[in-house]
Amino acid sequence: MTSEFQPPYVPLQQLDASLKSTGFALLGAASVAAWLDASADELRSLHGGWDHLPADAYLKDGGRYRSRRHSCFVVQGGRVQQAPHRAHWQPLEYNALHGGMQRWFEPMEPAVVALPVWGRLLTRLGEAASALRGEQPWFVEAHPFRIDTTDGIGRPTPEGAHRDGVDLVAVFMVGRQGIKGGESRVFEANGPGGQRFTLREPWSLLLLDDARVIHESTPIQPLEGDALGWRDTLVVTCRAGGFQGD
Repeated sequence: MTSEFQPPYVPLQQLDASLKSTGFALLGAASVAAWLDASADELRSLHGGWDHLPADAYLKDGGRYRSRRHSCFVVQGGRVQQAPHRAHWQPLEYNALHGGMQRWFEPMEPAVVALPVWGRLLTRLGEAASALRGEQPWFVEAHPFRIDTTDGIGRPTPEGAHRDGVDLVAVFMVGRQGIKGGESRVFEANGPGGQRFTLREPWSLLLLDDARVIHESTPIQPLEGDALGWRDTLVVTCRAGGFQGD
């Protein structure tokens, strides 16, 4: 049986330093709540949006295991503005499986976007990106995901280990239900080093300097028989200069 490695969380005050020194940083749930100035009730209300995610119709492996939405924002300083709805696009260089195609997903629900905690979340990520790359506007894409075991196995990253072609990637572990697997793996993009760990705490967070590291998550399976299980995450990317595909 494979051992499960615990996330090497850092104190909140070391977030920016960890990103700069290692290319990634991990925050535990309590640190994330403090960072977002968010109560447990606020985070639960945000997670409510995951119960209404449409199926991903673009999976090239024929799977039915992924549901998602997609919305875009521009974050500058303390100002967050939702951008007109657009396709999600990545070059083949970064996504060999689904790159090079326009994927139109349903936008995030307006009630979720209107929550005050959502604005604070995007503002904090913009601050982290500015600490890493310098103060500037950030072009943000938000992806609420649910990966489930409808097919017996669910693949959080069917494209394999990859970069996203952005500056900062944030992966929030929102919730797990009745599954095993889903290990996160982070590797140096230009070296042999790497880390593996399993995020279990709701609203724990993995932040990645996309220029320095590649990342993936291993498949999930049901804990018991063919019972349905799922893994909910929120992936948010920050990119300088514009959205990919502009």
